[in-house]
Amino acid sequence: MTAMTTAERRGYHQICGANGAMMVIACDQRGGMRSLLAATPEEQASIGNDVLGDTKADITRFLAAHAGCVLVDPICAVPKLVDNDLLPRDTALLIGIDASGWDTSPEGYRISKIADGVNARRVRELGGTGGKIMVYLRMDTPAANTKNLETLKAHIEDFARENLLLVVEFLTYRLEGESAENYAARIPMLIRQGSEACLALGAKVLKIPYPGSEEACAEITRIAGDVPWAVLSAGVDHETFLGQVEAAMKNGASGVIAGRSLWKDCISLDRAVSQKKLSSVAVSRLRDIQAVISRYYRGQNSKAA
Repeated sequence: MTAMTTAERRGYHQICGANGAMMVIACDQRGGMRSLLAATPEEQASIGNDVLGDTKADITRFLAAHAGCVLVDPICAVPKLVDNDLLPRDTALLIGIDASGWDTSPEGYRISKIADGVNARRVRELGGTGGKIMVYLRMDTPAANTKNLETLKAHIEDFARENLLLVVEFLTYRLEGESAENYAARIPMLIRQGSEACLALGAKVLKIPYPGSEEACAEITRIAGDVPWAVLSAGVDHETFLGQVEAAMKNGASGVIAGRSLWKDCISLDRAVSQKKLSSVAVSRLRDIQAVISRYYRGQNSKAA
């Protein structure tokens, strides 16, 4: 495993809460957020970056200020959140460097994209506490991963040169012609092998999908060693996510990086509606998650206990 430098560890401490666990509010989505704000492709295409920026500002104001860290994109959210004094001084800032969507190879594999001109130095210039990169992986299909692993390796090395924290996220996906049943059965293996691949390239913090069971969570903790990992929400409903958070935290996870499960049915093109729901429904959900984290998190040194 690759240990954090002093500067990276300081960044990690800042994205964690007072109890030492990660509780990050993710709102770096762009295409996904447009699909929640409007029903048709035409309506979604008409939603400008300024509207998304306002939505992310509201999420930051009503949620991230209670969680200690927000994960946003460098296209719609920053530098506006910083320059317009919208980000509380005690709220850490993770900046996602991946672009919205993906390219598709001739074989049907997802090819991850990076936002133009965004690297570790740019994240630092935007005031980021650290960065986040997301790549798509299907470790049972080596040809699907070649380009994405190259991209991941290059940016892990870039952030290491800049001595800046990088959170590494990966997602899996169904291959063309693969049945839903076969894919579902492979998910625990895909998440384990994806985690191993990211760790082998030097990932120092992992953001991963729910591995599927308590046993699978414990296996992730075993292979991660001293590397902290957080479970992401993937847009499941709140009660489902609470159960996933409990299973992950009971078995060695270091926290949560949650987005759509908190706010997907709270945002609206009517900002008054968004603000009302974010300040009530979404904050209540956040408190539920924080209660689970507090119940089970015992610090990194407890992982081997």
